[in-house]
Amino acid sequence: MNVILLGKGTLAIRAAEWLRTNHKLLCIVPDTPEPHWTNSLKEWSVNNNIPLIESGDYRDINKSIKIDLAISIFYGTIIKQDFINRCKNIINLHNAPLPKYRGVKPINWALKNNEEYHGVTIHKIHAGIDNGDILGKIVYPIYPEIEEVRDVYNKSLEYGFLLFMDVMTKIDYCLKYARSQDSLSETPTYYSSKDDIHLEDRANFTRNHGNKDI
Repeated sequence: MNVILLGKGTLAIRAAEWLRTNHKLLCIVPDTPEPHWTNSLKEWSVNNNIPLIESGDYRDINKSIKIDLAISIFYGTIIKQDFINRCKNIINLHNAPLPKYRGVKPINWALKNNEEYHGVTIHKIHAGIDNGDILGKIVYPIYPEIEEVRDVYNKSLEYGFLLFMDVMTKIDYCLKYARSQDSLSETPTYYSSKDDIHLEDRANFTRNHGNKDI
């Protein structure tokens, strides 16, 4: 397949490594500016001679490129319908057990709400926010009393790559039989950046220091 990858960080790099071996990785669209607290997807792209959209703007991808599959992994820009229409398929890896925790800072909110479980979901990208049909989901235990956002985030990278591999090795099946979130019994929840003020001591990597979100 002709594939493009949009995103940032260690998990996106691991996915890119797998994609360039198993598919035709046409280009990388890094989330810019890249955060300093994770490995650089842009640097990986340069070092591995994968075409790079320096601007980080998906709209700058050459319109002549045929895109069989676009994959977003922690890409921070909302993708508009005209680009969705350009792709035969476009999917996103979201750090939450959808339909719960759509939107931003899902790990922070799960810990703030004293959840016992969190998860990672791969879903189709629709016009809304994190509301697309689900290709696969992993749920894992978390421990709000003793775990920080950083701890759960690092855990999610491992579960996220496991899910990525599971879905990608059977991608045609997963795309064909993706499940509508409306068909699930869970009640959707959503948080935007306007809600961040209510995170209090769960706003950052740890409860006692750090000033960057994930």
